[in-house]
Amino acid sequence: MYQNKQQGFSLLEILIAFSILALSLGILLKIFSAGVNNAMIAENYTVAVQLSESLMAKVGVETPLQTGLSTGLENNHYHWRVEVSPFTLNTDHTDIKTVTAELFKVKVTVSWDDGHTNDRQLELITLKLINKAL
Repeated sequence: MYQNKQQGFSLLEILIAFSILALSLGILLKIFSAGVNNAMIAENYTVAVQLSESLMAKVGVETPLQTGLSTGLENNHYHWRVEVSPFTLNTDHTDIKTVTAELFKVKVTVSWDDGHTNDRQLELITLKLINKAL
């Protein structure tokens, strides 16, 4: 006459539910941390591109357009290097006496430590033109 009806969850059901919850949270946290890491990498590349473009724009404006090498450190994180070298066209049709301009190759390299074993690096190269003195 006495019926033993259980109400609620058994211990096994609670353990299984917590295991599923823990596994799900672990996967979600891993996805979230990978997203944050990718965002940080993208931010570093964006800063490096902006720094490279800025350094490249300064050559010939703030600094003279002549052969040379300069290096520096920006924000205690980004190492930069600007190389300027003469650039010659290898054509047989060019008459040297009629050329009144000179080309220079400008190479800007920015590198930074991303906390892993190897540094990341960005390199931009362009040609700049100046008038020759007659």
